[in-house]
Amino acid sequence: MPFKEKVIHFWKTASLKLKIACFFVLLILLGTTAIAAEKASETPASCAICHNMQSHYDSWHSGSLSAKKHADAGITCHDCHTPKMSQQIEEGIKYITGDYDEPMKKREFSKALCLQCHTLETAKGKTDFPEGNPHDSHEGEQECFKCHSMHQQSKTTCSECHSFTWIKELPDNWKKGK
Repeated sequence: MPFKEKVIHFWKTASLKLKIACFFVLLILLGTTAIAAEKASETPASCAICHNMQSHYDSWHSGSLSAKKHADAGITCHDCHTPKMSQQIEEGIKYITGDYDEPMKKREFSKALCLQCHTLETAKGKTDFPEGNPHDSHEGEQECFKCHSMHQQSKTTCSECHSFTWIKELPDNWKKGK
């Protein structure tokens, strides 16, 4: 008798108590698997399971980009990226089926998220150059992502119009021109 038929026969002839026991064993297995998957997804290395995330993990793990600076400060992926389990499952399905963007779209985090850890006053103080302060823009309040990037070089948006000398002195994780 094929396996499928054995399972069907077992289920038809099993007592109610055995069916209930099987149901609870299945629930325990599913729950344990879900908890293990949730715990495993908290580690940055789990992000690199998908090949389109490898460069993001690499920039967090090594190099000179802002992601590495955050890693050195003990910040992990889920400190800024806080997906729900349903989102992670959806992303997993998209990855398996090939229904995802390559390269991935750059996330545009709000200034409010950045200001949970960083202060604008500190940023303005560190960038108070005689020629002009990029954090005190004549364009008004700007979103941080307009210039700052985690997994790619950051860019000086003000250099699109201005040529401040301090731009040349920025570290290598910044694009210094147009």
